[in-house]
Amino acid sequence: MLEAQYNNRALVPDHPAVMARWKAGSAAARAAHPPEILKYGPGERERIDWFDAGKGAPVVVFIHGGYWQALDAGWFSFVAPPLLARGVSVAIPTYDLAPTVRLGRIVDQMRAAVDLIHARTGARPVVSGHSAGGHMAACLLTDGRASAAVSLSGVFDLEPLIPTSLNAALDLNPAEARALSPIHRSAPAGVVLDCIVGGAESEAFLRQSEAMAARWAVQGADTRFEALPGLNHFTMLDLLFDTDSAIVARLATLAHGR
Repeated sequence: MLEAQYNNRALVPDHPAVMARWKAGSAAARAAHPPEILKYGPGERERIDWFDAGKGAPVVVFIHGGYWQALDAGWFSFVAPPLLARGVSVAIPTYDLAPTVRLGRIVDQMRAAVDLIHARTGARPVVSGHSAGGHMAACLLTDGRASAAVSLSGVFDLEPLIPTSLNAALDLNPAEARALSPIHRSAPAGVVLDCIVGGAESEAFLRQSEAMAARWAVQGADTRFEALPGLNHFTMLDLLFDTDSAIVARLATLAHGR
């Protein structure tokens, strides 16, 4: 049962067509707005695609998904143009993948990436991310490294992944899964966390976002849970292509501190 609930590619048979849109949109974005490449560590994948909206612009860091096992920042450059149009710089980091490194190491890499952005700009960025990236956005918020987080189809409790085939590469044990699960960490005072998920996603993904928002709300965080009607784990990112979409507007509002 858990295997089916968390296997998003099997749940969405036409995901290759959606991902092809990501790739085409990202190629167009890089042609129109060539990013600067920043290095947050010595490794080949320890890099950030930086899309600059100008001096003093606020920043959104977008962390890609792929169950910590696939993809890189280049698939998600399409996120940048709508935010640039709203006066927001965009940083999209790449990280090492399981099973080459353990999940704790990947989280540490995202800490280093966000620390570099903070040092570069003098301000904590807004963090966002999709799926595994949504998990890491919440982790960074618990660390106090972000001013706010918008998690898209995030995984906040890792323990249900242990009996699934996803864990073949992750090799999580129960103690490690719990330690790396944001839902089991305390919400820093006054933080803002949006947990947004596609309404057509699996019950497990809907529960993950709803439970995370509810758990942190009880602790005093400013949380929002929203299930977007008709959108699945992949098509929900179509909204990030649109400058006027509610998600892009929300990210820009948070970044500008309004």
